[in-house]
Amino acid sequence: MKILWLINIPLPEASSLMNEKSSPYGGWLINASNYLADQEALELTVAFPKNGVTESIKLEGNKITYYAFKPVKDRDKEVIEENLIFKKILNEVNPDLVHIYGTELAHTLSMINVCEKEKVNAVISIQGLVSYIEKHMYANLPYRVVYGTTLRNLLRKDNVAGLQKLFYKRGKNEIQAIKNVNHIIGRTTWDKACTSQINQDAEYHFCNETLREEFYKYEWNIEKCEKHSIFLSQGQYPIKGLHYMLEAMPLILREFPNAKVYISGKDITMSETLKDRLLITHYGKYIKKLIRNNKLEENVVFTGPLNEKKMCERYLNSNVFVCPSSIENSPNSLGEAMILGVPCVASDVGGVSDMLKHKEEGFVYQADASYMLAHYVCEIFKNDELALEFSDKSRSHALKTHDPISNTKKLMTIYEDILEK
Repeated sequence: MKILWLINIPLPEASSLMNEKSSPYGGWLINASNYLADQEALELTVAFPKNGVTESIKLEGNKITYYAFKPVKDRDKEVIEENLIFKKILNEVNPDLVHIYGTELAHTLSMINVCEKEKVNAVISIQGLVSYIEKHMYANLPYRVVYGTTLRNLLRKDNVAGLQKLFYKRGKNEIQAIKNVNHIIGRTTWDKACTSQINQDAEYHFCNETLREEFYKYEWNIEKCEKHSIFLSQGQYPIKGLHYMLEAMPLILREFPNAKVYISGKDITMSETLKDRLLITHYGKYIKKLIRNNKLEENVVFTGPLNEKKMCERYLNSNVFVCPSSIENSPNSLGEAMILGVPCVASDVGGVSDMLKHKEEGFVYQADASYMLAHYVCEIFKNDELALEFSDKSRSHALKTHDPISNTKKLMTIYEDILEK
């Protein structure tokens, strides 16, 4: 069985073959691809976009063949309609099935169009859905924050309103791609509902995701964590809900004055140098203002970008993991926290309630109710017995959900089922 994956970023092996530093994103694809490539009955090829490539470059890995291709831009209507580079890759690989991860970028629709013309089977795995995410982009932010801009925002058109417009435009390609495909792989009630509303004739296949390898090795220990510490895996964009967390912090600090929140990724509030001031977004300025007005300077820590190992350590050092997003499908960050056994509090959005059972494995709360977020974080802080119960039950659930062997077998079954039809 020959399978061609289409993904949004290079896997580490491909980056190494190009003598480049590997991306910290998309880590779940690494483990999934390795398990799949180990299957004797399967030959895996992985294609990904790469800036600077004029057409495509072929790379030979240990067990996987890679193709780096020239990125497809949203405005390249002719390329989206008839992509000669994709046609060439399909002719060289001659896959039985093309498996496309994600619908966010224009190359998904472009590949679907080529597959349709070349009569090649195709299936789309849902990651997020930009056509639905854009509806939640404003995330209860004040009008002035939604439409406010900085110099960087003006140049990149990426203030909150600009991001909503970008997602709306990309959503048009996404909707067309889903309409043009016969098979969809998903894992939550949310992505099933959304995709069936776009294309009720497509067959929906359920398959959970495999997480990054590091997170299967360790288990959270309440005696070793930093008490009253909170961890957010990211906070760069409004939909990730950092502002909700900061609204909750004064309420948490009333009961636990030493509470700290750690946020992985770039410090979006940085404005010390001229370069910082040129690059800051209006949302970043708003976050900085929330920190200042609520006197949280000593209680908020941006960790900077973390690799897989450092990310795992940060989870394990935390008393509570919080996912305060305005929308998610099935956040891998929540899966990573659960599989480690870190007590979790998550907004009840998208497919989150399919992952975390309220009051059994953690707490879920109304996304815009930051006061409930504060309440549930405090409940865990003051009750170690509850924290340990959540830790044990959520870990047991996640070990089943993210079992790499089970998920690989399921994916193989889906491939066989599609090809039989």
